[in-house]
Amino acid sequence: MEELVIRDAEVVDGSGGPSYRADVVVDGGRIVSIVQEAAAAGCQRPRARRELDASGLTLSPGFIDMHAHSDLALLRDPDHSAKVAQGVTLEVLGQDGLSYAPVDDRTLAEVRRAITGWNGNGDDIDFDWRSVGEYLDRLDRGIAVNAAYLIPQGTVRMLAVGWEDREATPQELDRMRQLVAEGMEQGAVGMSSGLTYTPGMYAKDAELTELCRVVARYGGYYCPHHRSYGAGALEAYAEMVQLTKEAGCPLHLAHATMNFGVNEGKAPELLTLLDEALAEGADLTLDTYPYTPGSTTLVAMLPSWASEGGPEEILKRLTDDTTAERIRHHMEVIGADGCHGVPIEWNTIEISGVTDPALGEFVGRTIQESANSRAETPWTTARSLLLTDRLGTTILQHVGHEENVRTIMRHRVHTGGSDGILQGTKPHPRAYGTFPQYLGRYVRELGILTLEECVAHLTARPAARLRLPDRGLVREGYRADLVLFDPATVAAGSTFESPRTLPTGIPHVLIDGRFVMEDGRRTDVLAGKSVRRTP
Repeated sequence: MEELVIRDAEVVDGSGGPSYRADVVVDGGRIVSIVQEAAAAGCQRPRARRELDASGLTLSPGFIDMHAHSDLALLRDPDHSAKVAQGVTLEVLGQDGLSYAPVDDRTLAEVRRAITGWNGNGDDIDFDWRSVGEYLDRLDRGIAVNAAYLIPQGTVRMLAVGWEDREATPQELDRMRQLVAEGMEQGAVGMSSGLTYTPGMYAKDAELTELCRVVARYGGYYCPHHRSYGAGALEAYAEMVQLTKEAGCPLHLAHATMNFGVNEGKAPELLTLLDEALAEGADLTLDTYPYTPGSTTLVAMLPSWASEGGPEEILKRLTDDTTAERIRHHMEVIGADGCHGVPIEWNTIEISGVTDPALGEFVGRTIQESANSRAETPWTTARSLLLTDRLGTTILQHVGHEENVRTIMRHRVHTGGSDGILQGTKPHPRAYGTFPQYLGRYVRELGILTLEECVAHLTARPAARLRLPDRGLVREGYRADLVLFDPATVAAGSTFESPRTLPTGIPHVLIDGRFVMEDGRRTDVLAGKSVRRTP
């Protein structure tokens, strides 16, 4: 007898087609049969060792977070309710061009320092890996959800070139090609870039194109945080479309937003650009989160020249009054490339987390508010924070537009990605709320998407991008990565005031047929594994 039958569920299967009532039988980690209500009339219904009454609940494939920053969180926190409670069964790590493999000892120390604001400094982690394959092996020892990995192009450049703002030599480019090839052979699903983050942003298009050719050869995709989401955003999107066209590489646009005042109402222009590329045969997808503010580190706002050489050089420049004044002028008057070419508005920069507990008074306040209370200029406050917190400060950046968010999420190649940073006292609520926010606010309350459309965006479509042949749909033979939620009550619990509140209306989550959420509570099951690119 099979292990589990989920009885009387309203199945939204991920295809985008109409829902149907069915009994779904699970055994050995897979869906072994689906008996629709009409077919069951007059015949014996399936039985199993355990029966779960799903009356009033919707059954869908597990949600796939196409943009996650849980690279260390999965190792640090076996519970990982931030994602499990949302119904996420697979996360894509290695985002924005910076992560922890491939590395050597020097590069590992540097990348840990560079993205402390994203993942913590890692003092509680045993970094017993150096290659992509070894990192994936580490995940396979037991994690809360499944995880795929993108080779981080900035880390690759750090390893082969360093932190210098220059073109790679032919030998260095060959080394980067080799590193990318090795990562793909070891199971990575593609490559990411963070082209407003150093040192990855120092790469010219020709260098990126060459690396994308390697990714394409292995059937992977390129996932860039491109060069601007502010001034010149459309041109930056077009640059990525053209670059991947030349490389023959599939493209997935990370957190595809149109931010800052210069882009208000311009989402249709972005979608026109993408539709034209799709009509010409581009293999293109994108992800977004259903919120208007962004989130990153405070140091990321600096101009790229101020970050050349790595964290210690940044601190030296900030300590020097003359250089610090140059940085301020570039940020406030010219518009730094770290702030997407837009002069920074300190009243939009809210501190969400600090590494030094003594700086807790700044959390939840904008730079402008803190500066006013201290009777000093915003730059004085920001500079002091960067130096005292050793570049570890995280921020919310209130620069988005609701109209753009709604327009982009409707697009036929859209997927969901939380871009969730789990560090900080007051992290962005998207880390704990992206998927129920889509279902509760944008489906039930606003009707921007139908339930069937939304589930497809969060399941089958990302599974297709990842080339997963047995995930993303409720189908016989597919893996039993499943979510049961109440469409009438599902909602994000996280808010900007209480960002770690868990969602409601998602009582059950299964990974490989095992309950990781049961009756609204996290179980002690660690069913996640690495999901590796298959040849």
